[in-house]
Amino acid sequence: VPLAELSLMNKLIHTSLVESQQHVEILQRDPNSPLFSVKTFEELPLKKELLQGVYMMGFNRPSKIQEQALPLMLAYPPQNLIAQSQSGTGKTAAFVLAMLSRASASEKYPQCLCLAPTYELALQIGQVVRTIGKFCTEVKVNYAVRGNRVLKSTVLEEQIIIGTPGTTLDWCFKLRILDLAKISLFVLDEADIMIDMQGLSCQSIRIHRALPKSCQVLLFSATYKEPVRAFAERIIPDPIVIKLREEELTLSNIRQYFMVCQGLDEQYRALCNLYGSFIIGQVMIFCQTRRLAVWLAGKMSQDGHQVAILTAELTVVQRASIIQRFREGKEKVLIATNVCARGIDVQQVTTVVNFGLPVDLDGGPDFETYLHRIGRAGRFGHRGIAFSVVRRDSVPLLHQIEEYFQTTIKQLDPYDMDELEKLAA
Repeated sequence: VPLAELSLMNKLIHTSLVESQQHVEILQRDPNSPLFSVKTFEELPLKKELLQGVYMMGFNRPSKIQEQALPLMLAYPPQNLIAQSQSGTGKTAAFVLAMLSRASASEKYPQCLCLAPTYELALQIGQVVRTIGKFCTEVKVNYAVRGNRVLKSTVLEEQIIIGTPGTTLDWCFKLRILDLAKISLFVLDEADIMIDMQGLSCQSIRIHRALPKSCQVLLFSATYKEPVRAFAERIIPDPIVIKLREEELTLSNIRQYFMVCQGLDEQYRALCNLYGSFIIGQVMIFCQTRRLAVWLAGKMSQDGHQVAILTAELTVVQRASIIQRFREGKEKVLIATNVCARGIDVQQVTTVVNFGLPVDLDGGPDFETYLHRIGRAGRFGHRGIAFSVVRRDSVPLLHQIEEYFQTTIKQLDPYDMDELEKLAA
């Protein structure tokens, strides 16, 4: 799944902040630069209207990344920085607050420019601007995205422009309706995705070069790996970097078991035994192919289970809707292909089932996908449990997985109900 789609799904899913125990790290080259943190939004130089908007978003206090980033973003003189943090930790709300604070309602021209990698992500950011800025009625937003047709003679009066790099370039240099010389705040969202998508980084750099030297630059990224760092240095020299230390996917807090079956029907009976005796809450079941996922969803639905299915053939909005329903508990079982194996966080999932093991193109075990699949059951420090329901010819693959991760996967008898109930207890 493209990284931009995963990012959009996580933005749509995370209606409240993800509570993380990860530490905040601050990297800066200027030892004399003062650093501050806050514990409440009232400590920030925010207008009353913005505080009302923040509370409407459901934020009672700043998240860990916001505690450190917001004082820097709102400081005078303005500071350039990179904020790196996982989805759901409040990055979008942070830079939206910065834009709404910097925009002067009395000046009827664009002052803040935010670039996102896709049309859908730009609209999602705009939704956050509308929510937080609900009481800042004089501050307006426009979108430099495909489908928003504007004439060369258009005079832009909106203070905030949110766009994709290609269309924004057209507004600046072809139509000449967006004057970059007047932009005082430039936000680049999802920099890691910008780098991943061909052409976007060059377009973003071209836009940045036309900005005044006094323009504040805020760069946001879900990762801060070497390509992001190199890209950041081309955009802004010597930035302050605020990182929420990346959560490592680990097997240490996940108990792993496997069951050996003769064929597909026996795999299904083993799954039913498992679900009937052990799984009380919500469970994610992973299949290697869409065809197998559809078959399994049909069988479970016939047996009266509330089942949702998630495959790559669905649109990103359909996928986000399905995950949201599952997150809200409207379905107890989510059957997915590898589209959902990484990058999507549903916090209350503590049980994962592999209905067959993930394999690579050569038929060997796909170690990375296995890690990401069962990692859905151990998010944010939770303890989880993972079952693999496999055919006999897959047992050697399981032993390879054990050896690769230096872990133990215990075998269960799928028909030993006493053992399953003992495990559940």
